[in-house]
Amino acid sequence: MNADWDDRVTAAWAAFEDDPGQDPAGFRAVIDALAAEVPEDSPLGPFERACAWDSTGRSDRAVPLYRQALAAGLGEVSAYRARRAKIQLASSLRNTGRATEGVELLTPELDAPSDELDDAVRATLALCLSSLGRDREGLALVLGALAPHLPRYRRSMAAYARGLVEP
Repeated sequence: MNADWDDRVTAAWAAFEDDPGQDPAGFRAVIDALAAEVPEDSPLGPFERACAWDSTGRSDRAVPLYRQALAAGLGEVSAYRARRAKIQLASSLRNTGRATEGVELLTPELDAPSDELDDAVRATLALCLSSLGRDREGLALVLGALAPHLPRYRRSMAAYARGLVEP
C-alpha cells in the first residue's frame, strides 16, 4: 500500500490499544474499512482483519484470515508482517485447540533470519509446546530467549536452557 494507509492502520491500532473499553465490533469495523481500501487480491486486507479478530478475542475467526494472507503472498509484500502472521496464527491455533499445527508452523521460524520478533517466536512456540505437555522444551525456549537480555548469568542460563532438552 502506501505510507498514508500504513499510518492510518497504525493510528487505528494505537487508538484501540490506548482505550481498553473500546467496542471490539467498532474497532473491527474501522479495520474492515481500512482493509477495503487495498486491492481485493492484496494479502494486507486479510492480515489486518485477522489481527483485529485475534485482538478482540476471536481466534477462530482470525485463523482462516491469517492463512488467506499468507497464501496470497504476504511474505512478498512484507516479510515482517508475514512473520507476525505466523506468530499470531500459531497462537490462534493453540487457542483453538490445534497447538500441534502451531508448533509445525513456528519451528522453521527458529532458523529464519533473525529480527526483533525472534523472542515472540520462541515465546509463542513455548506456549504451543506447553499445551502439548512438552513443558521442558517450552521452558528451554523461553530461557534461551531470556538469557541474552539478562545483565548477568547469560552463559549459565543459556546452558541451563540447553540442558533441559539435550541428553
